[in-house]
Amino acid sequence: MDFNDTPEEAAFRAEARAWLEANAEPLADGEQPEMGENLSPENVAAAKAWQKKKADAGWACITWPREYGGRGATPMENVIWNEEQAKFKTPGDIFSIGIGMCGPTVMAHGTPEQQARWIPKLLSGEEVWCQLFSEPSAGSDLAGLRTTAVKDGDEWVVNGQKIWTSGAQICEWGILVVRTDPTVVKHAGLSYFVVNMKSPGIEIRPITQINKAQGFNEVFFTDVRIPDDQRLSEVGNGWAVALTTLMNERQSIGSGMGVGSLEDLVDFAAGIEIDGKPALEDSAVRERIADYVTKARGLKNTSLRTLTALSKGLPPGPEASMGKLVGAVLQQEAASFAMDLAGASGALLDADATPDAAAWQERYLSLPGLRIAGGTDEILRNIIAERVMGLPSDARADKGIAFKDIPTGPPQ
Repeated sequence: MDFNDTPEEAAFRAEARAWLEANAEPLADGEQPEMGENLSPENVAAAKAWQKKKADAGWACITWPREYGGRGATPMENVIWNEEQAKFKTPGDIFSIGIGMCGPTVMAHGTPEQQARWIPKLLSGEEVWCQLFSEPSAGSDLAGLRTTAVKDGDEWVVNGQKIWTSGAQICEWGILVVRTDPTVVKHAGLSYFVVNMKSPGIEIRPITQINKAQGFNEVFFTDVRIPDDQRLSEVGNGWAVALTTLMNERQSIGSGMGVGSLEDLVDFAAGIEIDGKPALEDSAVRERIADYVTKARGLKNTSLRTLTALSKGLPPGPEASMGKLVGAVLQQEAASFAMDLAGASGALLDADATPDAAAWQERYLSLPGLRIAGGTDEILRNIIAERVMGLPSDARADKGIAFKDIPTGPPQ
């Protein structure tokens, strides 16, 4: 791996930095960029305006092909852009699902008319998208979903429930996987739609999380009518379309797990006292932090292997799943340790009464959700075991059985 910019990459970095300097305010020393989803009306408006400004200047969705409004940038150029943008004050991102998952899926499986209908407003920030996959009864088994769609003329009538839908309350559109045929095996009976989130019959209920945020939602569908021209791909091909979305999801989440906030832990420990001395002077504290940072550096180098492969035109390997699996746990452990260092105040979720304005508490409470999003820890372990290590897959009692015949209760 070569960690230095090529001449072309250096020129791209300089161009990106120059545009950002002319259009955004740089972060002050020690100031961190806004992380996570901020769904306040003020941030939503600011995020849409920032996305529009980038789109007008050709800096939005830079890895998208030029025919869809992107720059056709390389994965390395996208890394460079993200590195430079992180040095400036920008609104919290509300477009990660739309840009990272929904847009690429529409590009891969949508008709030219569908692409022309949805892609431009997604890229410009005019419309926000969400992902309607998970269900209460299916758990991590997406193919076990029970939300149904029944054809009625030129429309489909949808009934069921989705859960853990991020940002649904601010979205104009959502991608939706439903069951259209229960008489075939579960993977074969799915179809994939784009749904207007303002459609009659859709009810969105925000879920209050342990940190009091309401980023996740329950979404209920009661006789919701979706035109057939909002179906992506053929009826019954929903699983293949969903795999496109999931691959993009795990890549986007996994690539974001690395050193992250762990280097902040050094500064935090230097400002917290143990027995009248900075915690960082304690050998046990230094050893613990060094262990975290060493693992995080390993994750970063692993993600760079993916970038190296992509830069050579090779397909990405399993690094995204590994990054998410290891990185989320590592970040949560580090946040827990920072709370321990803070002593009694570590148990408080009060920005005015805690060091670092309760940032570590917020991270600790939000990270369990990341360990579920994009595939649970258990699902990712199965992927690594079966597809990387070549281990045999788990036994499946539902293999070869029509979905309607799969037992749903205890044996009689």
